[in-house]
Amino acid sequence: MTPLQQDRWDALLVAQAGVVHVRQLRAFGVTEAMLLAQVEGERWRWIVHGVYATFTGPLPQASRVWAALLYGGAAAVLSHGTAAAAWGLAPVDPGPVHITVPYGASAVSQGDLVVVHRSRAHRHIVVATDPPRTSAADTVIDVAVEEDDARAACTVLTGLMTGARVRPLDVERRLVERPPRRYRRALAAAVGRVRHGVQSALEELYAVEVEQAHGLPPAVRQVPVVVDGTTLWEDAVYDHLGVPLTVRLDGRTHLRDDVAFRDRRRDNAAELAGRSRLVFGWADLSADPCGGAREVAHVLRRHGWDGRAACPRCAPRS
Repeated sequence: MTPLQQDRWDALLVAQAGVVHVRQLRAFGVTEAMLLAQVEGERWRWIVHGVYATFTGPLPQASRVWAALLYGGAAAVLSHGTAAAAWGLAPVDPGPVHITVPYGASAVSQGDLVVVHRSRAHRHIVVATDPPRTSAADTVIDVAVEEDDARAACTVLTGLMTGARVRPLDVERRLVERPPRRYRRALAAAVGRVRHGVQSALEELYAVEVEQAHGLPPAVRQVPVVVDGTTLWEDAVYDHLGVPLTVRLDGRTHLRDDVAFRDRRRDNAAELAGRSRLVFGWADLSADPCGGAREVAHVLRRHGWDGRAACPRCAPRS
């Protein structure tokens, strides 16, 4: 290679984490015989059809990503869980790299290396990052749609939107512009709940499995309350029904000493104001949403609500 070619070659290897496609090798004058010599000499290694690593040993995650993209072709982009990790929405998955290609592309999934998805809306979902990936809104929809049922899909979507601050408006728009292959109505409802104050997967669980499933009136969410001169936010209150009830949904952060102290002060302030309080965690509601509904209904009835809290699972006990 000339010095200029060597510089370009070095830059390519850095950019692609040491992984190249045979098309790129030909552009640098690497013949098939030269390629085979590198592989047989155990200096390079074959990864997948047409793609080689210019080193031996285990493949780092960055190299696996580039191997999948190069295998998928020029239009391939990171998607699903791999794109979620690239966006910082989820941890890196050591499993296969997920890519999306246009319909008509020849790439197919390859064992534990790459999972290939196809999209008719391919050109509308791509963001020109390095490496390219699906937009954040499209990514969270794709991840949710892979779940086994609509309830799990909504929980995942809510967690991704609220935990990583993906704008619900963007997700809502993409659901209309690019309808997913399943769960469309359920996911749209989940987005609506986030837009109306649900801010975690636990709050989503409460809104759906406790309130909606049991016919309880919906709470007003994210209501400000001043405690010791600091404005805090209550997850769900029922004052609009004339019921001084606060429902607090405690996630993992409530285990921290500073948050636990804040919550104790908030409890004391609520008691002094004559408010009823119920507190639920993920384990409580995921194991027994009917029990949570009965407790909420009990307090609501104590203040005059005359509805029934029942679902098919708990109707005999209501």
